Amino acid sequence: MYDLYDFPLYRPPSEAYSLIIQITLGCSHNRCSFCSMYKDKKFVIKPVEEIKKEIDAFRTIYKNRPVDKIFLADGDALVVPTKILAEILDYIKVVFPECKRVSVYGTAIAIHQKSVDELKLLYEKGLTLVYLGVESGDDDALKFIKKGVKAEKIVELSKKIMSTGIDLSITLIAGLMGKFQDNKNHAINTAKIIQDISPKYASILNLRLYEGTELYKLMQEGKYDYLEGVEVLKEMKMILENMDKTKFTKEVIFRANHASNYLNLKGNLPDDIDRMVAEIDRAIEHEAIDVNNYRFL
Repeated sequence: MYDLYDFPLYRPPSEAYSLIIQITLGCSHNRCSFCSMYKDKKFVIKPVEEIKKEIDAFRTIYKNRPVDKIFLADGDALVVPTKILAEILDYIKVVFPECKRVSVYGTAIAIHQKSVDELKLLYEKGLTLVYLGVESGDDDALKFIKKGVKAEKIVELSKKIMSTGIDLSITLIAGLMGKFQDNKNHAINTAKIIQDISPKYASILNLRLYEGTELYKLMQEGKYDYLEGVEVLKEMKMILENMDKTKFTKEVIFRANHASNYLNLKGNLPDDIDRMVAEIDRAIEHEAIDVNNYRFL
């Protein structure tokens, strides 16, 4: 099976039991200052016939096992031209008729490039979930990490994709600005962007620094320092407390239970905000923080 993959291979935590099919290699943006995931890969869209052969190979591997979920990798599979992506989705439907969910990573640029009609077509073909790395709702923070898009545009594009029936899962990062910068605006505006988008899913991870990234280099130069432990929990609390419960347009399934998180939190927004804030307060009071959370990898 491993011959079918070009490593390194990444997937969202919720796709742990999904079949992963690489239809692209790398990430079309690949400039975020905190990310090391695809630095050694040149972004390419794989030939359709090669992808179909790999889908057939996976069917042979899983001939006696149903495949309920498929994740299309790598970092920005949504950027694949609509005609090609629709052909891939059609082929998945033929080879894996039992599949109930097909998902991809998408960037804001990829969503921008596709029309509403194109996104509706992809939904009809079986694309049901897109993962979007939002990272922050604050424009200064987005500029700092070289995200290449402003918060207002992220909200607009998020609503665009959700209007087509496709579910959206957004990811944000606690501790993003480090110790040398004011995290208040990052926290307040991150709360705002979650409520303004009101996606199906929202998760907050803690920043990890990886050797080879721009933030790691800044840390070595003494221009950036890692925010950790209690300070990250205080930022998480600030995010939750600054959410306006009346601004959510629907219930959001919220998670902060990634391996990077100091404290596992899960609930639904806005109903469970107060409970999760209380859990953070108890963790801070009793110093119940996961000390095995590694700063640097």
